[in-house]
Amino acid sequence: MSQDHQRDCIEVLIEKARGGQINRRTFIQAMGLLAAVPLALRSGISWSADKPLVVVNWGGDALTAFRSAWTDTFTKNTGIQVRIDGAGPTEGAIRSQLASGQPSWDVVDVESYSAIVLGKEKILQPLDYTVIKRDQVAPVLASDHGIASYQFSYVMAWDSEKFGDNGPKTWADFWDVKKFPGKRTLYKWMNGMLEAALLADGVPADQLYPLDVVRALNKIDEIKPHVLSFWSSGAESQQLMVDGEVSVGAIWHTRAKLLSEDTEGRVRWSFDNGFINSSSWAVLSANPAGSQPAMQFIQHALQPEGQLKLFELLGNGPSNSATEKLMSAEQLQANCASPENLKKQIALNAQWYADHYSDALEQYLTRLSK
Repeated sequence: MSQDHQRDCIEVLIEKARGGQINRRTFIQAMGLLAAVPLALRSGISWSADKPLVVVNWGGDALTAFRSAWTDTFTKNTGIQVRIDGAGPTEGAIRSQLASGQPSWDVVDVESYSAIVLGKEKILQPLDYTVIKRDQVAPVLASDHGIASYQFSYVMAWDSEKFGDNGPKTWADFWDVKKFPGKRTLYKWMNGMLEAALLADGVPADQLYPLDVVRALNKIDEIKPHVLSFWSSGAESQQLMVDGEVSVGAIWHTRAKLLSEDTEGRVRWSFDNGFINSSSWAVLSANPAGSQPAMQFIQHALQPEGQLKLFELLGNGPSNSATEKLMSAEQLQANCASPENLKKQIALNAQWYADHYSDALEQYLTRLSK
């Protein structure tokens, strides 16, 4: 083999390494340590000592779902090993990772507003949009430090044994305990609940932001005597409705779908006046596996095939609208992010939450405790 051809082969391997198609071990085995490494070092490839990429989500069924949708195929395609950690990437936990001086996390599945906040604090690194194709999601779903991994909604569900097909369709209906008597359940952590209260109080949907927190809390006071529980987990919200303890609930659409199936249609729901939100991929600053594998993983996770798989397993809406081309008519009907369902819903404003979350949540939780 001539020197020029050998060099060309090495350059081809370098391009494959940059694209994540081969790992360091394969590169060295293919070309030989002495021939490949000096050129590789000059090429700007970062190998990060073959450390596994640690992807952190919220545990439970999402551990298996992420593996099936994304991590197994990523490892097969790139040779990069991935470990899923279900510890829950709260803002506090992410800050603790960086404060320790020895972070063990790489890619995290965070609230979109958290990506904005932590990015501003330089706890997250800017996403590399030369690797990640930003235009695969709608502009509102991407920021400098986060890009939507999937979407989900807060919707109204009701017991059809009490209200038949004509359950509450507006948040004014939800607050109307004379027309729709019975106990309610609302989300403990405020997201969407302030908006619901303001809509119930007559604020037009296009004038919600900036949220009038005091007005929203006063409206929540009106319904508090009829709220059996402010749920903090999807399982809790589901059980309250399965057992018939509440007649109406503001819950995640993924749980509403399961409820409808598990109760053979007794619990019904719709996307009417729901609140759509997104979770985002983000990467910790100085992540141990290196920036390049993390960015490659995010790009992989934005592809329609994996997003469809996650939808099939968990019901989360895809962030990449190209996924809809792979969906059946029935799947589109259940997809919170389909064009038809988006028309019925209101998008939560990530920037408002980034700017006001801590203070508004403190007010909300204080009011709930009274």
